[in-house]
Amino acid sequence: MLKQPPKQQPQQPPFSLNKANYYTNDADWHYQSATQFKGFMACEAAELAQLKGEWEPQRDPTALLVGNYLHSYFESPAAHQEFIDEHQEIMATTGKNRGQPKAPYQQADKMIEALASDETFNRLYQGEKEAIVTGTIGGVEWMGKLDCLADNHKYFVDLKTTQDIYKKYWVPDNSAYGSFIEAYRYPLQMAVYQELIRQQYGANASPLIVAVSKQDPPDKAIVSIPQELLDYWLHRIEDEQPRIEAVKNGEIEPKRCGRCEYCRATKKLTGITDLYALEVG
Repeated sequence: MLKQPPKQQPQQPPFSLNKANYYTNDADWHYQSATQFKGFMACEAAELAQLKGEWEPQRDPTALLVGNYLHSYFESPAAHQEFIDEHQEIMATTGKNRGQPKAPYQQADKMIEALASDETFNRLYQGEKEAIVTGTIGGVEWMGKLDCLADNHKYFVDLKTTQDIYKKYWVPDNSAYGSFIEAYRYPLQMAVYQELIRQQYGANASPLIVAVSKQDPPDKAIVSIPQELLDYWLHRIEDEQPRIEAVKNGEIEPKRCGRCEYCRATKKLTGITDLYALEVG
């Protein structure tokens, strides 16, 4: 009796990244991103557990929605209306503001007005909105989504909201206090976007962060990032990426930071800690 050849497994279709599936778990498995990479840098165990669908961090949904509310306005009128229609929870259903946006979104409207009424911002924020860029860094596929890419590809703009543009934050990378931009490692994100634009369009685009505060009235600023800092972060990504990819692919065990929400939730006592071993900060 002739031996039957092994049955071939059907080939999976290639993953086609688009705006509809950009923020999906499938996209996160196929691509590396600045958000995911920063998550692994903060705590490998937490980011891997989230990626595998084993844990979800507690998030303030209002803070996230306020940011998306503002971004959708500057994407297009249609995108903003679609966002409102899909998130009716932003509208008050009782009280004097019934039928109107709740207080956090009224503040977001003031932030929007602070930018929309500014001539310099309006001249700057011209180009392709929510542009997806892809490429490879150190042999790994990366993805990015730009708030606004200038038509001439000479610069791109990223909108950031913050409590106070001039508030000081502790920056572990520098072991010193610095801006919210450094504290949240936004230069890493901008370095990735710059490199992906270079690969996709052959242009060396300068990143500009448009920051708007949640104060009343809102503050605003256009912030540039030194090229040497962008170069530093791109090199650091290349240095740290092999371990992060090995963790993501299940080749090595993830490290626990011991401090984050995930580590606290899954912590098991294994011994006694000496008083002087406790780190303050």
